[in-house]
Amino acid sequence: MELNSKSTYFRTQFSEDIFNHKYKHEGAETWDKLSETLIRTVCEKYMSEEDIVNLINIHTKMEFIAGGRYLYYAGRRNQFYNNCYLLKAEEDSKEDWANLSWKSESCLMTGGGIGIDYSAYRSKGSKIKGTGGLAAGPVSKMRMINELGREIQQGGSRRSAIYASLNWKHSDAAEFLHCKDWYNIPLKGAYDEEGRNLTIGYLKEKDFNYPAPLDMTNVSLNYDNKFLEEVFQTDLETIKETYKSGKTLEPKVIPITFLENCRQALKTGEPGFSFNFFEKENETLRNACTEVTSEDDSDVCNLGSVNMANIDTIEKFRQVVRLSSKFLVCGTLEAHLPYEKIHEVRKKNRKLGLGLMGIHEWLLKRNSKYEVTPELHEWLKVYEEESKQSATELCNKLNISIPISFRAIAPTGSIGILAGTTTGIEPLYAVAYKRRYLKGNKEWHYQYVVDGTAKILIQKYGIEPNLIETALTLSTDHERRIKFQADIQKYVDMSISSTINIPKWGSDFNNDTIVKDFAMTLVKYAPLLRGFTCYPDGSRGGQPLTVVDYEEAKSHEGKEYKEQFHDICDINGGGTCGS
Repeated sequence: MELNSKSTYFRTQFSEDIFNHKYKHEGAETWDKLSETLIRTVCEKYMSEEDIVNLINIHTKMEFIAGGRYLYYAGRRNQFYNNCYLLKAEEDSKEDWANLSWKSESCLMTGGGIGIDYSAYRSKGSKIKGTGGLAAGPVSKMRMINELGREIQQGGSRRSAIYASLNWKHSDAAEFLHCKDWYNIPLKGAYDEEGRNLTIGYLKEKDFNYPAPLDMTNVSLNYDNKFLEEVFQTDLETIKETYKSGKTLEPKVIPITFLENCRQALKTGEPGFSFNFFEKENETLRNACTEVTSEDDSDVCNLGSVNMANIDTIEKFRQVVRLSSKFLVCGTLEAHLPYEKIHEVRKKNRKLGLGLMGIHEWLLKRNSKYEVTPELHEWLKVYEEESKQSATELCNKLNISIPISFRAIAPTGSIGILAGTTTGIEPLYAVAYKRRYLKGNKEWHYQYVVDGTAKILIQKYGIEPNLIETALTLSTDHERRIKFQADIQKYVDMSISSTINIPKWGSDFNNDTIVKDFAMTLVKYAPLLRGFTCYPDGSRGGQPLTVVDYEEAKSHEGKEYKEQFHDICDINGGGTCGS
C-alpha cells in the first residue's frame, strides 16, 4: 500500500485520481500549473507580485485550496468561479413564480448550485383571485425546480446541487416534512417476488439514477425568533444575553413541528434545520450546502478553505488566512455571473466564504480528542480576526465595498480528498470505506479507499486502525458532535456545513424512543448554531461512502470498479418495458 501517489503534490493515488477526473484540463494539466493559472488569472490586477508568488506557493502546497468551481474554471474562457447562488421567492405572484424558474435555470447552467427560500408562496389549495383556481403550493414549485436540475445536469458536467427551505410556521410545513418519504410512495405495476408493491425508495436504493421526488434537492425548515420564544417561554433579549454569557437554557416546550422534524431527520436524514436567530433572523437564504447565508435574493457564495492539517505554526496560519482572504476579494471582481441582479447584490454585499478543513487531522497530530481545545480556540481567533482585517485592507486599497461577511465553513468534499485530509469540521469519517462517484456523467463507479489521513497515522506513527476516533465511533454521542459545531460557530459569521453521522433508524441508538431527548438536546444548542443536518446510516440509496473493513479496503485499493444496477424491467421479470 503506497502512501503517496506518483505525483509530488498529492498524498494518495486516490487524491490524484480525483484531480485527473474532475479538474485536470488544458492549461491545468498538473496541480502546480492549475494553481499558478488560477492565482494569476484571479489576482494579478489587484495584488502585489510578492503576495501572488506566496499565494501560488500556498495553493500548490495545499495550505489553502480555492473552491471547486475555481479549480474547474481555472484557465477556461468562462470563469464561473462561484459554487452556488442564493435565491428567494420574493412575492406571492405568478410573475415571481415564473421568474424563479428563470433565475434557477440561469444559475444551474453555470455549473453552480442554488438554494431557495419558498416561504413567500401561499399554501397549497389557497384560492387564486385572478384566475379562480387553487394554488399548487411551494412544495409543487420545489418539485418543478428539482426537475430543472435533473434535465440541466444531464447535458452538463456536474450534478445539479439544489437546496429548498420553508418557514416552520408555513401552512404547508407538514407536507414539506414528508416531501422525501420515498419508501411511502408505491410504484404502480412494480412488485417483488412475494407480490408486495415496490416503492420509489426501494428502486432509488438499487439505482441512484432512478428519479424520485426532490432527489436533486436538500431540504430544511427555517426556524426564527418566534421559535426561540416559544421554546424557552421567555423574551428574546433574555435568551440572547444568557447564551452570550456562555450559559444555556433548558427548553420548556418542544413544538410539534420541530419534534416531527427531528423524527424525520433521524429516520431519513431530511429535512434539516436552518436556524436564523437574533439579528440574523432574516438571513434565511442558503447555498446548496447551507454554509453561506443571506437575506438578499440573488446573492452568491465565494468559497475557499485553509487546510489546517498542512500548517504547523500559528504564524504560518496567519499568513495563509491573510492571503486566502485577499484571493477571495479578487474573486468578487473577476468571477463571471449569470445575470445582472447577482452583480448588483455581489457589489453591495461582497460576501467572502473563507473556510477551514483538516481540523480533525490537526487535532490528531496533537494527540487531542475531537473537541475545541485551548490551542484550537487560539487559532480560530486568528482566523476570525485576520480574515476580516486583511480583506478589509485590500478592499480599501482598491476602493471597493467592504464585505458584510467573511467566513463560512463548507463541507469541502472534493477538495478535502484532493488534500488527503479530513473535510471541513468533520471528524475522520472512517478508516476505510467504499466511495461511489459518477464518471462521465453517465455511469457509477467505485473504489475502495483507506482514508489518507488514517493511512498517514497508521504508517508513519504506527497507530492501530481500530483506535482512531471516527465519525462512526462518535455516532452514538450526538451531543458531542453538536457541541463541537457550536463551539466553532462562535468564530464564523455565516454558517457551517456539517453532517452528523448517526446509526441506522430502528437500531438501539436511533429509534422512536430517543426522538424527544434528541430534540431537547438540539434545542438547547440551537441559539449557538446556524444550521444542523444529520445522516442516519443507509437512509438514502446511493450514499457515496460506505464503511468497509480496513483489510478489505487495503487489498482492493487502487482499483476501479463499475457498479451494476437492475432496471425496473429486470425487477418485474420482463426483458423489455411494456412487454
